[in-house]
Amino acid sequence: MQFSIGRNIVSRSKFDLTARLTKRKWKKRFKLLFLALIGFIFSSLAFNVLVRLPINTNHTVDGILVLGGSIRREIYAAQIASDYQEVPIIVSQGSKPPCIKLIFQREQTPMDNVWVEQCAYSTFDNFFFCVPLLQKHRVHKVKVITSQSHLPRAQLLAQIHFGAKGIAVEVDTPKEKGVPGNHESDLKTFLDVTRSLMWAVVSQLIQPPYSQVTPLEAVDLSQWYQEGFQCEHKGGI
Repeated sequence: MQFSIGRNIVSRSKFDLTARLTKRKWKKRFKLLFLALIGFIFSSLAFNVLVRLPINTNHTVDGILVLGGSIRREIYAAQIASDYQEVPIIVSQGSKPPCIKLIFQREQTPMDNVWVEQCAYSTFDNFFFCVPLLQKHRVHKVKVITSQSHLPRAQLLAQIHFGAKGIAVEVDTPKEKGVPGNHESDLKTFLDVTRSLMWAVVSQLIQPPYSQVTPLEAVDLSQWYQEGFQCEHKGGI
């Protein structure tokens, strides 16, 4: 009886020791995996910022992103699009799709490389959803079209989001008539820059799903006429 009890104690001690060793082994593996993950994230970020970005800065513009908020931006994009043939143009949460199509038709601009993105509801979202779209097109340098009143927030966010992927940025601001819909504040800029810096790190591992994108050519004007729509009076359409 005493021998049996002693054997059980020894067996339990061995089991406890094995359990502790196994636990330590998994903790060590988890720690190594975590460190490897952190190393991958920051090495990827460093490579994009320190290697790819300086190279792409000297690249010609091969992608255009139009930030929603003023129809003047879409008019300007349509006017310069002939200078950027074969370049993808994404209009992120701008005017209604038929308005954009009418603008491009008026400027007699080809629409086969123009897409309308309709998931973004903020400047942060503009870049959150559109960076993967432009990456899909292998863009090296993007022209971001916005308004002077939308700076410096739009420019800062563009440099963070695109820079984290090694994509160079140039900002273009057409002349406005009246006051665009974007309103700037120091607090808004600080909050957007902060979460953009956080996303710049996380985005080295994950990407948002492709947003709702409509080819401009596929916009059915006859259907929109039946449903009814209005465009900004500044568009003149």
